[in-house]
Amino acid sequence: MKLRTITLLLVLSSFLSGCGLFGGDEERDEFAGLTNEEQFYRRALEQLNGQNFTGAIATYQGLESRFPFGRFAEQAQIEIVYAYYRNSDLEAARAAADRFIRLHPDSDNIDYAYYMKGLASFSENSGFLNRFLPVDQTKRDPGRAQESFADFAQLIALYPDSPYAADARSRMIYLRNNLAAYEIHVANYYLERRAYIAALRRAQYVVENFQESPAVADGVAIMAECYLRLGLDDLADTSLALLRSNYPEHQSLTETGEFNVRTEITNPSLLYTVSFGLIGDNRVEPPLAPTRRPYTSGSQQIIDDQGQVPEESDKRSWLSILTLGIL
Repeated sequence: MKLRTITLLLVLSSFLSGCGLFGGDEERDEFAGLTNEEQFYRRALEQLNGQNFTGAIATYQGLESRFPFGRFAEQAQIEIVYAYYRNSDLEAARAAADRFIRLHPDSDNIDYAYYMKGLASFSENSGFLNRFLPVDQTKRDPGRAQESFADFAQLIALYPDSPYAADARSRMIYLRNNLAAYEIHVANYYLERRAYIAALRRAQYVVENFQESPAVADGVAIMAECYLRLGLDDLADTSLALLRSNYPEHQSLTETGEFNVRTEITNPSLLYTVSFGLIGDNRVEPPLAPTRRPYTSGSQQIIDDQGQVPEESDKRSWLSILTLGIL
């Protein structure tokens, strides 16, 4: 009985070892011949230079787990950020950069950590498919762009003389223009749905916070149209004067300086919506929207041009009185 038990245990032990459940053989094979931290680091560096980023990440992790306080640990922690980035694991790259910043605030490579953190967020929307598909980045969620802008801004504020500062500034200009264009897209969305106050707020935000951006001209034009539709004539004239003086070539202005007001807005019908745009119409003419804005303050003039609304008669029939106006 004892002999059978011992035999069974030996067979079970051999089976588990063969399956690799203990992980010993696999780990020894992966790092065979590496006995000290310098060998680990050199192996990881060779893999990194050979663009074997998955292998480099595993070796850097093995180095840190065996020699967490060694002389190569800090360098391994900053180089693994780059390995994650090149391996397209951007979330891990951001996490590794955050960890390095937290553990080594006085390191000589701290500016590189901030730069790589911003670069990982910057590259979030630059995937493989985006290289071949016509994707407008200004219409996508701006969350990562805002994070990247903040990271680059922090790098420039803390380390203005960093060798990465110039590239960070260039990327910030690109991100700033994209964020401004995104706000214009949202403003146009509200404007087409007659949410004039919401559209006005978005346009004002662009004009106030994204000066020197190409989207500022569009923001001023949207402000002029919103003021016109809201009946705020003086503010509409001020915005139009600003548009004429600073952006005379803007598409909303004619050659004579007149302001073109859009005559159609998006207003999908139920049939258009349920048929995914195959049946029905998606456009409607809004009220009080002439082809061109009059030279004078035009809101009241536009209303007058639409015709007077007939006054409701004060005389009510007995049937209307008895049925409380229902009939």
